[in-house]
Amino acid sequence: MLSRIPWVVDSCGLLSAIGDEFDRTQPFAHMVIGTAIHLEPKTAALLLTLSRGGAEIVAAGNLNSTQAETVEFLSEHGIRVVGSTTTDHNTHLAELDCVLDAEPHLLLDNGGELFERFLARPYERLLGGTEETTSGRMRLEPLRAGLNRPVLVVNDSPIKQFAENTRAVGLSVLESFLRITNRTPHGARVTVLGYGACGRGVAECFRQAHAVVSVIEVDPVARLRAHLDGFDVLDRAAALSNAEVVVTVTGARDVLLPKDLALLKSDTILANAGHFPDEINLGDAEVAPGAEGIDTVRLRDGKRLYLLGGGHMVNLAGPRALGNSVESMDLGFALQSRCLEAVATGAVGPDSCVVPVPTAIDDRVATDYVALRSTRG
Repeated sequence: MLSRIPWVVDSCGLLSAIGDEFDRTQPFAHMVIGTAIHLEPKTAALLLTLSRGGAEIVAAGNLNSTQAETVEFLSEHGIRVVGSTTTDHNTHLAELDCVLDAEPHLLLDNGGELFERFLARPYERLLGGTEETTSGRMRLEPLRAGLNRPVLVVNDSPIKQFAENTRAVGLSVLESFLRITNRTPHGARVTVLGYGACGRGVAECFRQAHAVVSVIEVDPVARLRAHLDGFDVLDRAAALSNAEVVVTVTGARDVLLPKDLALLKSDTILANAGHFPDEINLGDAEVAPGAEGIDTVRLRDGKRLYLLGGGHMVNLAGPRALGNSVESMDLGFALQSRCLEAVATGAVGPDSCVVPVPTAIDDRVATDYVALRSTRG
């Protein structure tokens, strides 16, 4: 089978245009960029763009999402990749330490762990970098004083919120449910835990696929929004006890606990769309592999549940995982490229520590993307 990577890279028109610019401007000349991000075809397009800007790149993946084909492709294009696919957290942390051994000038983090590891073993030449996720922002906010460098949170860009989190995550989670289970959501009772930007997309996509969707949300304002958007906003016990499919999408830990599992009907399908595989806490339940991408979970009372992708990010888990759409990641990774450029060139300083993408960058990426799509039309 031919590789999909050239198709994906060629489809990232905005990254390609930025790469053409970086060929001339070389914003990362003589710099090392260390990354810890899902290693899949769209990421390859991003890392190639940064490399065209003069960067030497040392890349590690995230838990359970590194794709061997992408590792091979990146290595063939002069990008050093540390490690391979792993579900072991200690192995993952050791890979992050290998990235930091190169003392990168810039860090591109996805979950906050790379910056957190830096604080345990600091070095002088780190200028700052970017964080991709809500989970990472929550991890890094209490660490601002120690970081004291510009760290731009790409996930807090409005572009990232509506183009990737709401539209693309919702679609890719639904696609992954269909691909892994081969089940229809038509008429199924689906409960979504979390109604942030990603949760809204997941809930809406399942509703458009004719599922009956309820939402569990602890924030009163988000809970109201779910209600006004037309979703059933039930109390936790009612939403879980009626569910046939449960999707967690909050970015927090222990969102679904063993006491919650006891409320579920037998044969309920569980999926996590949050960044870390800690949202679903199975406690002492017995877990056995079943069909590809589907684990069978046995509770103490004998009840049987099904867990997709081992509890890892479901849209990057299971057979032939595709992740979010090319167009959404082209936008999100354009933000990454421009934010790293801003840090590298000194356009942002230490006062921009764990803050959203500057408005000027949002405006530029939005303008360039619309202009690019208009010329293609």
